[in-house]
Amino acid sequence: MSDSSQQALQTPHNDEPYLQQLGAHVRDARARQGLSRKGLAAKSGVSERYLAQLESGQGNISILLLRQVATALGASLTELLGERDIHPIELTLLIQYLEKLSPKKLTQAKAILSSAFGEQDPLARHQRIALIGLRGAGKSTLGVGLAAHLGVPFIELDDEIEREAGVPAAEIFSLYGQNAYRRLEKRCLERIIEHHDHVVIAAGGGIVSDAPTYELLRAACYTVWVKASPEEHMQRVIAQGDLRPMHGREEAMADLRRILAERNELYGLADAVIDTANKTVDASQKELQNMYNISS
Repeated sequence: MSDSSQQALQTPHNDEPYLQQLGAHVRDARARQGLSRKGLAAKSGVSERYLAQLESGQGNISILLLRQVATALGASLTELLGERDIHPIELTLLIQYLEKLSPKKLTQAKAILSSAFGEQDPLARHQRIALIGLRGAGKSTLGVGLAAHLGVPFIELDDEIEREAGVPAAEIFSLYGQNAYRRLEKRCLERIIEHHDHVVIAAGGGIVSDAPTYELLRAACYTVWVKASPEEHMQRVIAQGDLRPMHGREEAMADLRRILAERNELYGLADAVIDTANKTVDASQKELQNMYNISS
């Protein structure tokens, strides 16, 4: 290859700041989504090595691949390509440092920052109770009882999402995909928080997998992980009339155990945990009421 051909393939020196800026935009968007670089690679279909080059300002990425990255991040091409100022180096370094922390250490870091720089009144946060956990744990049953005990509204977040979309949740996923569902979920949660200072919310089991929405929930509500064994999750779902797990039960149980294992650490970030395994509804209800009375 001639020298002139090699020069044509090289990035002009005066384009380097722009590519560094593009890399910073991608890195910032990924941090806001709570995605690892490996997670973004899987979600976008762009290799982890290519993403590393892009984020370091060394990747002259094609517009089609960049569109895949933007879609995976829930961002627009305009947002990534915009020529706004790059964040201060201190913020970039801080983001890179935080990315290496485990979810529990991130919670500790957030508490330190909140203590130093202020956050909403913790007492106000305790007036909204959000129950999280997989389907079949008992969130709806316990939530209805707790709301009645406190004299506040009970809201099933999944019902609000279906009302907003005008179709059942399963159809939202099949017609529009998971990203659309998560956007609706965040929008509905924001509306609930805006209109209800006192409320009990039952959140969907997958809310913990969307970092911005889960962070909003934890910032605005006192969160309780309603926990159960995989076997009881399965039995309760079947008792609710959903017989799908009966077809290929062993595979369904394996999937359930895997999901619980993947989400355990995220569910564990809740303010409190109540284990409903081998307990009556009345016993779990009383425990939840006592737990909230102590914490509030």
